[in-house]
Amino acid sequence: MYAASREALAHTRSALQSALGSGAETAAAAQAGSELLSVVEALDSQRTLRGALADASAPAAIRETLAEQVFGSKVSAPALATVKAAVGQDWSAQSDLTNSLVQLGREALLQAAANQDQLDTVEDELFRLGRIVAGNGELEQALSDRNTSVEAKRELLSRLLYGKSTAITSTLAVHAVGRLKASPADTFDELSALAATQRDRAVAHVRSAAALNEEQSDRLAATLTRVYGKPVTVHVEVDPELLSGLVVRVGDEVIDGTAAGRLAAVRKSLT
Repeated sequence: MYAASREALAHTRSALQSALGSGAETAAAAQAGSELLSVVEALDSQRTLRGALADASAPAAIRETLAEQVFGSKVSAPALATVKAAVGQDWSAQSDLTNSLVQLGREALLQAAANQDQLDTVEDELFRLGRIVAGNGELEQALSDRNTSVEAKRELLSRLLYGKSTAITSTLAVHAVGRLKASPADTFDELSALAATQRDRAVAHVRSAAALNEEQSDRLAATLTRVYGKPVTVHVEVDPELLSGLVVRVGDEVIDGTAAGRLAAVRKSLT
């Protein structure tokens, strides 16, 4: 995202936060988040409308009036204020407008989760969902198959999550599977990381040859917290193929302390 779009996103985020207020109620934040994702679905399906709202050659006031005409009777005041603020900005690319509304919709939903003290639960559920999908080739194929309709994918995931996750986790995941930019598992991991970011935490994805007990997990989290200078949430996935030890990934940094990793390093040194 270029500078113009970063500035536009910052302005639109401020508009959302102002519209919700500092003490935003859970219901208002959840509603605004869901509505922003619905607006994105409308824009994704209506190319002409999307182009008109993102047309930097048209006066901002014209674009804002059009947004109010289209969405004014369909969304709440905070969502409408956010959409109008977004279309009134000049974006570096048309896709930045819709992607930013997705980002803000997700942030509003996560704010609602935080208001209910569910943010850590949502983060963990999204991570677990990513691991379940990654470990089930048939499910991952079904969710990523371009020949399957978005509605069918969302219906499949809704059924899988029904009664097994919070409403916010379900809303985030079901919407995301309809506009995948990466694999389903990676997309759910990104959502989990966004939830951690809302708590001002880093996320450590840990692959371990054996399950970690609570004490080991707490020690690892404490060590990584010291290393990275901020709280770190540890998500552990057991992978017997590692033979022993751990692989820890925080952002783009990977720390490989496994027997498999050491063997790979030895092999590389011999080639």
